[in-house]
Amino acid sequence: MPLLRHIDNLNTARFVTFSCYHRFRLLTEADVIMTFLNQLDRIRNQYQFKLHGYVIMPEHVHMVLHPPDGMRLGRVIGELKSRSARLILQVFRERGRPIDRLTVTRGGKVCLAFWQARCYDHNCRTPETVKEKIIYCHKNPVTRGLVSGPGDWRWSSYNWYEGRNDVPLAMDAIDT
Repeated sequence: MPLLRHIDNLNTARFVTFSCYHRFRLLTEADVIMTFLNQLDRIRNQYQFKLHGYVIMPEHVHMVLHPPDGMRLGRVIGELKSRSARLILQVFRERGRPIDRLTVTRGGKVCLAFWQARCYDHNCRTPETVKEKIIYCHKNPVTRGLVSGPGDWRWSSYNWYEGRNDVPLAMDAIDT
């Protein structure tokens, strides 16, 4: 597979996608999803990027974020994935949830993989593209037939944009 290039330092928002290992449906329980979202919020505060939208699907994540100048997005997403995987796998172990299908061998060492390696990202060069990607996030559960309307899916930024206060994460304003 060709190596995807990440183009940093363009002062643009980024649409980021990454998947669970083998696209397994690992993001289906509220406390597991909240573990991920808590780590996302911590990483956002630590690295000071703006989060404009997201959706957590059963087997993948989409986010629209705006990194500060000089931030290496791939490295930060890698840290988010690493931190969240460690905590989520701990939850799985505590519940006795089978994790043997997540076992991989890397460099001769046996370990667990929660996330698929790498991520996809797209530079959003205009405010219109940022809004288009946020709408894409919000429509994703509807398109997949998981809910009838975007407001019915708890695990996205849609309800924040609708003015609701009972949302997992607040979004940052979009620069126009």
